[in-house]
Amino acid sequence: MKRQFSLFLLLTSAVLAQSRFDGSWKMKMDTLQFSGPPEDYLFEKGMYHCKSCVPKVDLKTDGTDQKVVGYSYDTLAVRILDGHSIKFTMKKSGKTTFDCVETVSSDGKTMTETFTNTMEAETVSGKAGFARVGGGPPGAHALSGRWRMDTVRNDTRAGTLTTYQSTPGGMKISDGSESYEAPLDGKDHPRNGDAHSTVSLKLIDDYTMEETDKQDGKIVSVGRTTLARDGKSMRVEVSSKAREQTMSYTAEKVH
Repeated sequence: MKRQFSLFLLLTSAVLAQSRFDGSWKMKMDTLQFSGPPEDYLFEKGMYHCKSCVPKVDLKTDGTDQKVVGYSYDTLAVRILDGHSIKFTMKKSGKTTFDCVETVSSDGKTMTETFTNTMEAETVSGKAGFARVGGGPPGAHALSGRWRMDTVRNDTRAGTLTTYQSTPGGMKISDGSESYEAPLDGKDHPRNGDAHSTVSLKLIDDYTMEETDKQDGKIVSVGRTTLARDGKSMRVEVSSKAREQTMSYTAEKVH
């Protein structure tokens, strides 16, 4: 009887810890922080070279759709608009999923990216701000060089909301672009039936959950979500292993 009661308490504690995450959480855009290697571009002689991209990208800047491999999109078009602005258009199966215009300030020290993301269930649009941390070679386009992202602001609510819902022994997560679920057992499970893409969820403690995403068995990213003791906010930190970059932010519970 004592053993059964102890097991009951253990299961009850696990269910309570799991359910603490339930609800919709809105990202506070002003808390976004980034760390890791900067973006590294080179535009010269009619070519775009993304040195920081994984895999690296080398394409013509003629505005035509060109094939890329290893990304969520399969073509990328790069068009030089003028001496300070360049437009990028990403497509998947012929459909535009993301486009942006990156514009360098007149003094060359900052860059603004105006973007539209149609991969989400709702279109996400906004602006990102970058600071120059390295220059390009003489004669290259103004966007050439190394850039550190400092700020991101969504003009729409979409893309800032994540919903967690407890399932028997697991968790369902919806972030606007997709929904997926997995047991909280720390094991790899196919992401929505895709054996090449897996997700692993586990509770580190009563207030911390860790997610590990893999592609073909290789770790793509590791995310850790830590709830505040009052249950009103959470701190989210996501590390990209391919890019060696980390993004962190605070989210507040909205319902």
